[in-house]
Amino acid sequence: MSLNKLLVSTKFSPPRVGSRYVQRKQLLEALEGGKNCKLTLVSGSAGFGKTILLAQWRQELMKAGLQVAWLSLSHDERLLPNFCAHLFDALARLGVPLDEEVLLAGDGSASIDGIVAALVNGLAAIDDDLYLILDDCHHVEDPLAHRLIQKLLDHGSGNLHLIIASRSAPPLSLARLRVMGQVAEVECADLPFDLAETRAFLEQNVSGMRFSADEVGEIHNVTNGWPASLQLLAISLKSRPENRATLHNLGAQSANLQNYLSEDVVARLSAELAQFMESISICRRFNAALAEAITGNKNTALLLQQIEDENLLIMRAESEDRSPWYRFHPLFAEFLMARLERRGEEAVNALHRRASLWFAEKGLIVEALRHATLGHDVPSAVSITERTAQGAWSVRHLGPMLHLVNNLSPESIASHSRLLYLGALTLAITGRHNRAAAWIEQMRSGDSMNTRDTVFRVALASALSALQRDDTAKAIDYLEPLRSDDATSAFERNIFVTTLATSLAAAGRYADAHRLLDAHPHATDGDRDDTGLLLVAGCRDIIFLIEGKVIEAERASIYTRALASYGRGSVWTSMSAATLASVLYEQDRIEDARELLANRLHIVGASSPEIMTRAVLCQARLDCLQDSAEAALALLERQAAFFRSIGLDRPFVYTGAEQVRILVAKGDVQSAADVTGRLEQIAGSHVGAGGFRAEIPAVAALARARVELANGRHDAAMQAIETARAISDRLDRGWLKTVCRLLAATTLCVAGRTTEASVELIDALRIGQQLGLTRTFVDEGESLYQQMQRMQTGGAFDESIAKYAQQVLNSFEGARRTATTADVSAEGKAALTPREMEMVGLIAAGMSNKRIAQTLNIRLETVKWNLKNVFVKLKVSSRYDATIRARRLGLIK
Repeated sequence: MSLNKLLVSTKFSPPRVGSRYVQRKQLLEALEGGKNCKLTLVSGSAGFGKTILLAQWRQELMKAGLQVAWLSLSHDERLLPNFCAHLFDALARLGVPLDEEVLLAGDGSASIDGIVAALVNGLAAIDDDLYLILDDCHHVEDPLAHRLIQKLLDHGSGNLHLIIASRSAPPLSLARLRVMGQVAEVECADLPFDLAETRAFLEQNVSGMRFSADEVGEIHNVTNGWPASLQLLAISLKSRPENRATLHNLGAQSANLQNYLSEDVVARLSAELAQFMESISICRRFNAALAEAITGNKNTALLLQQIEDENLLIMRAESEDRSPWYRFHPLFAEFLMARLERRGEEAVNALHRRASLWFAEKGLIVEALRHATLGHDVPSAVSITERTAQGAWSVRHLGPMLHLVNNLSPESIASHSRLLYLGALTLAITGRHNRAAAWIEQMRSGDSMNTRDTVFRVALASALSALQRDDTAKAIDYLEPLRSDDATSAFERNIFVTTLATSLAAAGRYADAHRLLDAHPHATDGDRDDTGLLLVAGCRDIIFLIEGKVIEAERASIYTRALASYGRGSVWTSMSAATLASVLYEQDRIEDARELLANRLHIVGASSPEIMTRAVLCQARLDCLQDSAEAALALLERQAAFFRSIGLDRPFVYTGAEQVRILVAKGDVQSAADVTGRLEQIAGSHVGAGGFRAEIPAVAALARARVELANGRHDAAMQAIETARAISDRLDRGWLKTVCRLLAATTLCVAGRTTEASVELIDALRIGQQLGLTRTFVDEGESLYQQMQRMQTGGAFDESIAKYAQQVLNSFEGARRTATTADVSAEGKAALTPREMEMVGLIAAGMSNKRIAQTLNIRLETVKWNLKNVFVKLKVSSRYDATIRARRLGLIK
């Protein structure tokens, strides 16, 4: 009986790559770039999509007319005889002439040399390039099998290209081949989906659900782009759609994921390794020394090396230390910690306390404080904070400090003056106003109130709390009599500069604010990884936004620095993303703004009122554009209630005014009038206010102007606009000044006062051009567009603003085209299924039906059936006509 009749035929067939799989374009390009190498190595943890990636590349190679063979390995092929049998059959499918009796003779070292000689001779008889894909090569355990592969790489002819996929790097000596440029690699870090791929996966695999950008971002953050977890979470969402309401907890909810990790990842580990991994899962990052301190295991370095070699969902964390630092995939860490909890609370607390002690000894205070609080060791947490407070303190300490103060009362640490002070700053920065006031009051009642240091500390904490309540006038009163040199640490100085500069800008004293920043170059230079410095550097960005200077705000953005230093999910990155998103939206870069702001509102909710307001307004405008007016109104209503509950009137009024703008545009003037009435009640208590609170009457007046204009009461609308104009001009708020003039231009135009309307519009364009505004104009709607169009056509704009006016008009027209193009595109693509579109592309490439079947790994009859459907849908009768029709519809290039 022929040998190949004894083999399992499915081992030579890759999985079918259907429409539910995401095309890994960047990785495929990387593989394509190395297709002439002798070896392509794809290594990564379980479920990271190695097999599907190679199946997709196989299709690309076959489309290019190349010869490709596939071999899926399993535990059955762990030893040399079975491995060889399947390897030889795969090569035979490539047309390599082999003598089975010679190849299978013996099992010693000599036979390996004979096998390699026979393979090399067989390969030399073929001129074409041959591609052999060995999937799941980690199952091969026999050293002789690895030796066979090594010799084949070292001595084989250049026309054989081996592609190996494995969970761990195979024991091959590749240094020489690497030096020669003959090894292409895709590593575990390359395999996770990026955000766009996660979105594509959800669209293709969770039919019937339309995910918002926030939801996609949440799922991407939870899974870190791990394809297997996305697949299992998709199954969970399809079977239990209600899980959508708790996306952040999807990992814990998915029984499929828990089973997968238990059966496919952990089950094959030794008891020692599994217990070790559970113990160190309490750490966000770890190295060998820390792991040994936590577990007491002397084999730590070897265990970590084994975890890394086997790609057990571990990745290296960035560090300047010689000793490498690691972290687990978040879902895997969550899974391990759940297993750890079986040991009991005391056992887990003991691990946290050991970690805290180690971090404290190394001077890594953030982690030390975190583990002390997680281990319910409050005395140690207080002691760590006290020791650290005498030296360097940073904004980075606020997270663990907040954990600590939540377990303390100000009275309980009255004797710890420095800790009391840091607790007050922490509560103020994080927007916990009432608690901050209690801690500040405790500071005032201390015996040392008359010392210069204490006076400065009380003033700084009080000013910061006032800023977080939008009472910037009071913040100036606290801080302007003081000097930054009164600060005893860089942390205090950074907070001082940030609080005072922002408050000065809120009062319209922009020059003073910039001079303050310029006078403290040490606050923006130096160590770029320090969050305190980032906070102060970001203050410049905020000041430009308060002024309305969009172009300068983009240049001053610290988002890229924050992202590089702290990652996407950090508070500091999210705050800088919120301000940059506002800038990008204003510049009409809608998708960029959406991407930046996705899934960040809940994080930004603990930031300053200014950043919160900008984030909410930007999100609402994006929702209105890309979802619906109702979605935007619902968001604004929720946020308005939140701002009202914490006593922030200015953000409340801004969200209400945005509701009014949308309601008027919808034609629901009565609802807009109801909202305006509530805004005016709030505004009444802030007439004559200074700083940020001075904006409240202006914004409420603009809302009133929109309602009056919609009701045809032009004089009343102009009166409201003039009220807002006086305030915006006094504060020199560029955005408010522009909106006042745009509303005036629209009102006067409708009232028939066209000359005055033209003056207002030209003035608005001059201001907008200086600031870099676009969406401020576009969001005012069709009437403004028509007015601008008439003036541009009539030559009413001088040369200095005509070009800018045309750019704004282009943005108006672009918004119209986007909706129309989306409809046409959807209609055309709906004609064919993804599989049918793929087939049209292949027949356009000149492939026969048989070749298409081989490329897509389907039966010939299936190809014919699909092509019949294509002809019917495209209303054609031949392959040629189908290609022409598909190109006209834009389905293929």
